[in-house]
Amino acid sequence: MTAFPEIKSIPFEGPQSKNPLAYRYYNADEKVEGRTMRDHLRFSVVYWHTFRGTGSDPFGPGCAVRPWEDGTDSVENAQNRARVAFEFIEKLGAPFYAFHDRDVAPEGATLAETNKNLDAVVKVLKEEQERTGIKLLWGTANLFSNRRYMHGAATSPNAEVFAFAAAQAKKALEVTKELGGAGYVFWGGREGYQNLWNTNMKRELEHLAKFLHMAVDYAKKIGFTGQFYIEPKPKEPTKHQYDSDAAACLNFLREYDLLPHLKLNLETNHATLAGHTMQHELEVAGAAGALGSIDANTGDMLLGWDTDQFPTDIYLTTQCMYSVLKYGGLKTGGVNFDAKVRRESFEPIDLFYAHIGGMDAFARGLKIAAAMRADGQLEKLLKDRYASWESGVGAEIEAGKHDFASLEKLMLEKGEAAANVSGRQEMIENLINTYL
Repeated sequence: MTAFPEIKSIPFEGPQSKNPLAYRYYNADEKVEGRTMRDHLRFSVVYWHTFRGTGSDPFGPGCAVRPWEDGTDSVENAQNRARVAFEFIEKLGAPFYAFHDRDVAPEGATLAETNKNLDAVVKVLKEEQERTGIKLLWGTANLFSNRRYMHGAATSPNAEVFAFAAAQAKKALEVTKELGGAGYVFWGGREGYQNLWNTNMKRELEHLAKFLHMAVDYAKKIGFTGQFYIEPKPKEPTKHQYDSDAAACLNFLREYDLLPHLKLNLETNHATLAGHTMQHELEVAGAAGALGSIDANTGDMLLGWDTDQFPTDIYLTTQCMYSVLKYGGLKTGGVNFDAKVRRESFEPIDLFYAHIGGMDAFARGLKIAAAMRADGQLEKLLKDRYASWESGVGAEIEAGKHDFASLEKLMLEKGEAAANVSGRQEMIENLINTYL
């Protein structure tokens, strides 16, 4: 029985199409800079919002209409939901999906029962992957929802909670490997603090590092070769999370000798909460060689929380794809729609409209970014701005041929620095508009 009988598959019909159930810009086989859009964008549908989201918010329960749900948290319902999920992803034409362990299978009364439930659903996920060719972008463990994680998981003051989290992550890693996942994400939903008076921050950070090293070691033991990611977010639900932004994550990874093992999975709404743009976070990660994957969404600038809306802003998607292309493109990661339909968009068909809009927006962003790179005007303006570093004293400084004393001698002889040139910000902003 089909869950979406009115949909056969979402076609590409081109920019002139008026069909809301067709792609206007995402043409999977179209080549951009020598790669297909499919390979550039590596679109992924998330299990948690798309198939577990109910439309609930702090002021009311869920109102989403999901005819395939039977109202129970049974394994049988979870297995049926998995088949519905793959029907949706297949008809959408996305090549990947992503999940937390608790998204796909219900938690049992004991860890053993929980693992048994997960195995039963993973069997169906594996069957559906083989049937459709859809792959797992990344898996992860939900180490934040259960009340045992109220004080954190890897950073909990309760050592047995740390142990339980390790056991849960171990199983999630095994399942991700079994399903051929390209990566595994760590998001510290409660790895932070509410009150510093009752927090030993140094100890908690050391425990978090120990937890990640255990994961790296276990991945080697079982032969999991997928990419590990850490996902920055500054707050919500905690006052301060240790993975607060890209720079904080990189500093943590360097301090605890984890940078060789993890890259960053960056989310737009998290960047906003950290007081940054997504372009900023992409540039920070890219410059460090740690840009791994994207959680594609956006927030509402008038709201101060993680609204996880679908991205439709072409400026945003162009900025994203310009930075992604600049740093060599997405390899093991992808454009993962960590986004949810609005509470008022409660019908199943709205799931298609939302994903089509996001995929088209990123396809346009990709093409615009590629056109900007091919034109070369922006790169020339940037190169001209830093021309003083290409020769003379600039090149000598970068080559390590100067110290304070030699630079003082130079400037005493010159008397004053060369005049600055304009940053041309308004001209550049006008230039960007010509591509859109």
